[in-house]
Amino acid sequence: MNTRKGFRFTNYEAPDQTPFEKLFEIFQELITHTSGDVEEALDWLRQLDQEYGLTDEDYTIDDFIEDLKAKGYIREEIDMDGQQGGEAEEGDENGGGGTLSITAKLERMLRQRALDQIFGKIKRSGSGSHRTEKSGRGDEHTGEFREYRFGDALEHISMTESLKNAQVNHGLDSFSLNEEDLVVEDTQHKAQMSTVLMIDISHSMILYGEDRITPAKKVAMALAELITTRYPKDTLDILVFGNDAWPIPIKELPYLKVGPYHTNTVAGLQLAMDILRRKRNTNKQIFMITDGKPSCIRLSNGDYYKNSVGLDDYIVEKCYTMAQQARKLHIPITTFMIAEDPYLMQFVREFTKANKGKAFYTGLKGLGEMIFEDYEQNRKRRIKG
Repeated sequence: MNTRKGFRFTNYEAPDQTPFEKLFEIFQELITHTSGDVEEALDWLRQLDQEYGLTDEDYTIDDFIEDLKAKGYIREEIDMDGQQGGEAEEGDENGGGGTLSITAKLERMLRQRALDQIFGKIKRSGSGSHRTEKSGRGDEHTGEFREYRFGDALEHISMTESLKNAQVNHGLDSFSLNEEDLVVEDTQHKAQMSTVLMIDISHSMILYGEDRITPAKKVAMALAELITTRYPKDTLDILVFGNDAWPIPIKELPYLKVGPYHTNTVAGLQLAMDILRRKRNTNKQIFMITDGKPSCIRLSNGDYYKNSVGLDDYIVEKCYTMAQQARKLHIPITTFMIAEDPYLMQFVREFTKANKGKAFYTGLKGLGEMIFEDYEQNRKRRIKG
């Protein structure tokens, strides 16, 4: 199997990079594609080294591996016999019985890297900076000023600006501070958002000569990093769906793989709504990344009903029902469809109509930017009720 199919590497010399930094950039990309498999990523790196001469006698791949360990990016696991891999046996490049795995430190770095790659260098801001259109009494300063209105909280009065007004209006000789001199620093209410990101892991996500799961995985890592650093009062839950649906913690995102599964969209939506029902936030939403048609559903007796030929009316109607239920719960669903088949696009249009949500028909390029823009737009909605 040609694991490098679809990737093209070219010679690039970044300025002021140490040998470790140069290899580390490549290694992070490889470890994402291999779903956290260090051994496979290093094998790819050795192949690239042979082809492009990434190292020299002063700094080898073995030196790079030792630096990865020393810097806390990878660790050596204990084998079944309780022995740590150390001295290499003949024919074993990576040491004794131990296996290499990435650490939590590298997991965090991969999320940050995905954020930088997809969303650009976003500066960290204060907690919960989801703004609504409301003004007046709020809990986040905007840096803008307006005249005092009856009912404004005293703590929002800007004394500096108010005294400046009084001086201009009355002069220094007859200085006085009246109500019309008062200036209030405007504030905005902060909205909190609860988001569920659904990722299709059906087998078609790696079929047809295109790796679709890696970009989806990168989007999830970037969105997780964005929310936890820039909007820490928001919540993000991630679930995957194939024959069934199940939630995954953020720390498992680098290891996400496609399984030989059908597409049980209904199970994914049911789980997403169950998660959001337990959230207290007013604003709730579902993002769904999928490339295929719904082809599976679980029956009440526990059996699976599957049909991969065309669009099955029974399965499709169940999907429309779930979309309507989410609409009643005021949960919009935004579908990012990584496919261009006319009949699938028609299904998504009907699904979106049933939910009154949104749909984007997109390839892999620009997927992250589209999700980011939609997230930013949705978080600015006025809080209802």
